Amino acid sequence: METATALRRTLKGLGLALAIILVLIVALGAALALTGPNRLRGPLERFLAARSGREIRLTGPLHAHLWSRTPEVSAERVIVGNPPWTPPGTTAEFGRITLRFELRALLSRPVVLERIELQSASFHLLRDALGLANWQWVDPRVKKGKGLPLTHSLSMPNAHVTLADDRRHLQFDGWVSARDLAGSASPPPLRIDAAGRLNGRAVTIAVNADPLASVRRDHPFRFAFLERSSGSTLRGRGFLPRPFQVLSLETTFDAQGEDLRDLYFLTGLGLFDTGRYRMSGELVREGNHFEFRDLSAHSGSSDVRGHVSVESAIAHRASVDATLSSLLMRLADLGPRAAGRPAGEKGLLPEKPLPIAGLRASEWMLVYRAHAVELGRVSLTGLEAHARLDHGVLDLAPLSAHLEEGRLSGRAHLDAARDVPSGKLDARIADLPLEQVTRKGQRAPPLEGVLEAHVDLAGHGRSLREIGASAQGTATAVLPHGQISAALADLASLDLQRGLGVVLSKDHKDTALRCAIASFDVHSGTATARTLVVDTQPTVITGQGSMRLDTESLDFTLRGHPKHFSALRVRAPILIRGTLAHPSIRIPPRNALAQAGAAIALGALLTPVAAALAFVDPGLASDANCTGLMSEAREEGVPRSDTAGR
Repeated sequence: METATALRRTLKGLGLALAIILVLIVALGAALALTGPNRLRGPLERFLAARSGREIRLTGPLHAHLWSRTPEVSAERVIVGNPPWTPPGTTAEFGRITLRFELRALLSRPVVLERIELQSASFHLLRDALGLANWQWVDPRVKKGKGLPLTHSLSMPNAHVTLADDRRHLQFDGWVSARDLAGSASPPPLRIDAAGRLNGRAVTIAVNADPLASVRRDHPFRFAFLERSSGSTLRGRGFLPRPFQVLSLETTFDAQGEDLRDLYFLTGLGLFDTGRYRMSGELVREGNHFEFRDLSAHSGSSDVRGHVSVESAIAHRASVDATLSSLLMRLADLGPRAAGRPAGEKGLLPEKPLPIAGLRASEWMLVYRAHAVELGRVSLTGLEAHARLDHGVLDLAPLSAHLEEGRLSGRAHLDAARDVPSGKLDARIADLPLEQVTRKGQRAPPLEGVLEAHVDLAGHGRSLREIGASAQGTATAVLPHGQISAALADLASLDLQRGLGVVLSKDHKDTALRCAIASFDVHSGTATARTLVVDTQPTVITGQGSMRLDTESLDFTLRGHPKHFSALRVRAPILIRGTLAHPSIRIPPRNALAQAGAAIALGALLTPVAAALAFVDPGLASDANCTGLMSEAREEGVPRSDTAGR
């Protein structure tokens, strides 16, 4: 009963509203007939300003043909100002606007337009980072817009359009045309074409849509689109569930091109460099909520699949929730080199400033899983990473992966909410056989064993390079046992008699490695060796020195201490210089020359046998305290090997 009463009241109210509209139209028609349309310019401008919430100026003649089954009004030289929620300025200018109605359409709610003609049109569109735009009919912070009125025919030839969209990082300057395709099927479909510069690159856009003449509010409005720019093509099909209300949208899409980063010039999404790629999926929008479903992307041998949900609320941070996975991800398929471009920055830590504004303006959660990851010669399996960004604070935890016989785990923290961002890294390696990371082309690795390591660093700066340059913490790596090339062990102590003999022989023997420990204290971005010991069967190698994390420069000195008698040993250290990417190893000539000078002097004063004594080493070095050194490493967080005792 209450429902029926409410329905009757609604119908009565609707009938009353339609009657009032009809009376107003008749009154307006009579007034225009008696006074002429141009005498109503002032009242009409005030009426339009009140209804639209922005200034509208009618600077040219007005024309009206109201006594017809299809009443028509037109205005020349129309200027539409920006709404109050955007900076002052002009949204659009028209050389002439013509609106044609049907009498029965005038009684509909909302109004249906028979035809719109826009001649010599210019649009100056803008949207800020909060999502406030000058094309919005109402303030989106107050209520949602209801979309454009239904229109059964449209003509807009060569309208000049500029767009500055800070929310989606889009800049466009070009021409847009919209028209019913005359001479085609009846009723004719809608065609929209655009061409210009999008984010600095040439772009063309074509849209084919359902005929406007048959559009109805209870039927979806279907369309297909094609965009091309900078070597990439984006195409798709979709529909508006409620015609002309773009806040609701469903579409499938397919993109392909030479480099995934080029999609920025079509979508405004900041992606990464790849080689040739293809990506497809489905987009569903309802208001400020976006769903990217069945995402699938391929480049080279790499793939990514998953689901992304975006909540893009006006005047609030965008919230992203993504779950992605890969069967295979290859580092070689990513980056400028994969795209055939210059490699750009070199080194482990890039100098490019962190995107602080973007980190502060977004909130997202990401779960990424990869069955296999190829990092050069290193292959990971079962990679899983969880990331959370909240108010500029990024946490990557947990992060884990497996090697063939090893494990990686860790967590990272970046606080970009501060004036100067800070970062922390806690990473562990366990049970990693060094032969898995041997450089391609090497016949046999010079050093074999199971690596265990722990890195605990914290720093601050506006780039990862700056954070590395200010880092504080510790880094420790150990080889509890293993094998080392016999020639390398002997040459490390410059035992020429044994080392050169092994090198020149065809039998490249290995010798037992009792333990190897490298422990560093990191202060202000410089990692200084606290303990650097390699204990082998013939030699104990000790070292000292440092490495700068910002420049990755090396400054190490190694000394070999033989455990056995040697008749031909040069007492000189080995110097390691250069960088991580390009290290250099040399022997300081001063030490070797001094030892040679001593030999010459002995030979001159005594005998050739006495001269040889300058190269004799009694071999009094003892074994390193591997047990104690390993205990210290465990206290610093180095994982315990699962292979111990094997």
